[in-house]
Amino acid sequence: MNTVKKVAFYTLGCKLNFSETSTLARLMEQHGYERVEFNQQPDIFIINTCSVTDNADKKCRKIVREAQKINPDGYVAVLGCYAQLKPKEISKIPGVDAVLGASEKFRLHELMSTFEKVPTGQPAQVFNSPIENAIEYHASYSLNDRTRTFLKVQDGCDYPCAYCTIPLARGKSRSDTVANVVRVAHEIAERGRSAAAVKEIVLTGVNIGDFGLIDGHRQATFLDLIKALDNVAGIDRFRISSIEPNLLTDEIIQFVAQSKRFVPHFHVPLQSGSNKVLGLMRRRYKRELYVDRVQKIKELMPHACIGVDVIVGHPGETDVAFKETYQFLNELPVSYLHVFTYSERPNTSAIDIMPIVPAHVRAERSKMLHILSDKKRRAFYESQVGRDATVLFEEDVENGLMQGFTENYVRVVAKYDPLLINETVAVHLTAISVDGLMEVIEPESVLEVH
Repeated sequence: MNTVKKVAFYTLGCKLNFSETSTLARLMEQHGYERVEFNQQPDIFIINTCSVTDNADKKCRKIVREAQKINPDGYVAVLGCYAQLKPKEISKIPGVDAVLGASEKFRLHELMSTFEKVPTGQPAQVFNSPIENAIEYHASYSLNDRTRTFLKVQDGCDYPCAYCTIPLARGKSRSDTVANVVRVAHEIAERGRSAAAVKEIVLTGVNIGDFGLIDGHRQATFLDLIKALDNVAGIDRFRISSIEPNLLTDEIIQFVAQSKRFVPHFHVPLQSGSNKVLGLMRRRYKRELYVDRVQKIKELMPHACIGVDVIVGHPGETDVAFKETYQFLNELPVSYLHVFTYSERPNTSAIDIMPIVPAHVRAERSKMLHILSDKKRRAFYESQVGRDATVLFEEDVENGLMQGFTENYVRVVAKYDPLLINETVAVHLTAISVDGLMEVIEPESVLEVH
């Protein structure tokens, strides 16, 4: 008698990883596997990894240990960016049975038939080809994992940033066609109608502003894509996850400003406010262009939310250069910061740059920018008090409260009401509490921001 095998997934890293994990899970279900939660004694554990920082590598090892505790006889397969970059290292982690690289991960269901539990002390099976072989584009999207759906529109990157391993882990920039992405968006809208309706799609990728490259040739632009998606019925909101400043054109900003469905929220990586450090990082812009992009957004959408990625402690970042970055960000009308502490990555050019910033200095700079981020977010929220907005409430309930985001990414908390989960609700933003937490008076009329 054949027993249906249970498979569980654990995702580390970015929205792109979540979209791919969800797609892989659906493929496994189509091939007869039962998807369960990680703690429900699965027969197979699939760990989708990230490798942006050393901390992500350590997390992978921890998850493998947890899988062994849950089911010592369970089969453990590791895939994703870390698996592409360090397959031999992962194969030696006790408990790992298979490692799948970038070209192999979407063959998971096919390769499963060759998987065997590795005897204790033996290295795992490795399915990992050179990153140059990762040339196929695999459409992916999340569904039923979260209220918002993450839709992958692009993969890989052609930018040689000094600190980054992503091109080594994901390969060259490549995309699907506009028509296929629109078709998938319609599919998400249709599938949502049969279950919990999908109200918001977040466009994700490694470098989504570079959308349109197919087989190395440009066949479309990101602007072409968002214009086409704006006409997809059944989806209330589209959100752009992150876009490089040199690819965020006036035309894109202008289109979002008058769009039916694209929300006024931009996440624009900066990485440094020092032109000297930007040069060392091999970024494709200077700070003056970044200022221009922020000003253009605020000119057309005064209430737009602007998030910023910034790296502290990159080799060559002197005290003077960091102060430049701090002052630059302090003066910009941005809404929040995502602060990353630089960590050395093998096979990147940054490890040869001098001087090296000591770890304790990196930590202090990170702390300073986190404090600045809190101030920026507070100021942005205060600017929203008194405005009307709509909130999409998510299935994130804690202490009797539910949470959601406005169009421009203000987090709102309200008293839990099951009827409002996954619904866009018109609200009036009235105040911010002293402790920074939101107190709700009436979910359907007046909400406070958090």
